[in-house]
Amino acid sequence: MRVLMTGGGTGGHVNPALAIAQIIKENQPDSVIEFVGTEKGIENTLVPKAGYKLHYINIQGIRRSLSPSNLKTAYLVMTSPRKAARIIDEFRPDVVIGTGGYVCWPLLYAAAKKGIPTVVHESNAYAGVAVRQLKNKVDVIMTNFEATATELSESSRAKVIKVGNPVSTEFGRITKKEARIRLGIPESAETVILSFGGSLGSVALNDAVVNAMRHYTADRSGIVHYHSLGRVNGEDAKRRIAEYALDKKENLFISEYIYDMPIYMAAADIIVCRAGAMTLSELAAVRCASIIIPSPNVTDNHQYKNAKVLSDAGAAVLLEESSIKEKTLADELMRLVENKAAREEMADRVSSFYADGVGKTIYSEILKLTESKNK
Repeated sequence: MRVLMTGGGTGGHVNPALAIAQIIKENQPDSVIEFVGTEKGIENTLVPKAGYKLHYINIQGIRRSLSPSNLKTAYLVMTSPRKAARIIDEFRPDVVIGTGGYVCWPLLYAAAKKGIPTVVHESNAYAGVAVRQLKNKVDVIMTNFEATATELSESSRAKVIKVGNPVSTEFGRITKKEARIRLGIPESAETVILSFGGSLGSVALNDAVVNAMRHYTADRSGIVHYHSLGRVNGEDAKRRIAEYALDKKENLFISEYIYDMPIYMAAADIIVCRAGAMTLSELAAVRCASIIIPSPNVTDNHQYKNAKVLSDAGAAVLLEESSIKEKTLADELMRLVENKAAREEMADRVSSFYADGVGKTIYSEILKLTESKNK
C-alpha cells in the first residue's frame, strides 16, 4: 500500500499521523509511506526522526484578528492545492490520510478531486477548521469522541466512524521499572513527576511548573522531576530557572523537548500536562495519575471539555489556568505525592479511557475503503 500522510503544526496533529503510519506498517510491512507538512511545523523534527520522507506545502492558518497575514493565507489557499496535486501525481498514493492542522486541507482536497481514497481523523470532541472544511470532500471521517459527529453537517455524518485515538503502540508497552532503568533514575527515587505543555510549550504552564519546583520539588531529594519547556514558549521560563538556580538541582531535569515520551510517561507517577485529546489518550495507555491544566486558547474551549470528562470520572485532577496561584500546583503535587492510594485509584480510573483495539479498527477501515474505491 502506498500512503500519503498529512497533519502538522503541533505534536497533537503529527503524533496521530505517525501512530497511523505505524499501524499500517505493522499490518503491511512493505507499505510505502511518506508525509506532507510545512517547513515551520514540528513535523520537520518528528517525521524524519521516525524515518519517513517529508514533502512540503506552503500553507498557513487564518488569524482571527484583522491581519495582513490573512491576505497571504487567502493566496496560499488558492495555490497550495496545485502543489499538493503535483506531490500526489509523483507519489501515486493508494490512500491519503490527514490528522488535522491547516496543511491537511490542500492535500486532502486535491486527492479527493482526483478520486483517490481519503481519510481524516479528528482527535478532539470539537472538529477543527480543516476537518470542517473537508467534511464534504473526504470519504471517511474517523473520530475519538461520539460528540464530534454532532458538530458536522447531517450529510457528512454517514461518513463518521468512531475509532478512538491512534496512540503509538510504544505507550504502555514498557514497564515503570524498565523505563526508570533506561532513564537512569536511581532506585532511591520515591516519586517521578513529568510535566510538559505540548510541543510548542505553554507560558502559563511553564510558569506554574517553575513555581512548583521552587516551592516543592526542587528541595525534595526523593522526587525526580522532568519538565519540557516547549520549542517556542519557554524563554521566560529559562530565565526564571536560571534566576532561581533550578538548573543546578540534581533532581530536576529541564529540556526544550522530550522525544522519547512513551519512556518518560511510563516512568512517571504523576504527570502535569495540557488536555489535548492525544495526550489524554496517552495518559490512559500508560495508566498514570495526572494534573491537567487545559489551554483556554483553543477553539470552543475543547481542552476543558476533554479534561472535564476525566475529572468527573475521578481519573484526573483538573486545574483551570485562571485559578492557578503561585503555590497552587505545588500544593496539588504535594497532596498526590503524599497519597499513594489516591494516585493508584486515579491510575485505575484513567485506564478505562484507553480504547483497546484502535489500531486494528483503523487499519480495517482504511483497507475497506481502498479496496472498495479501487474496484
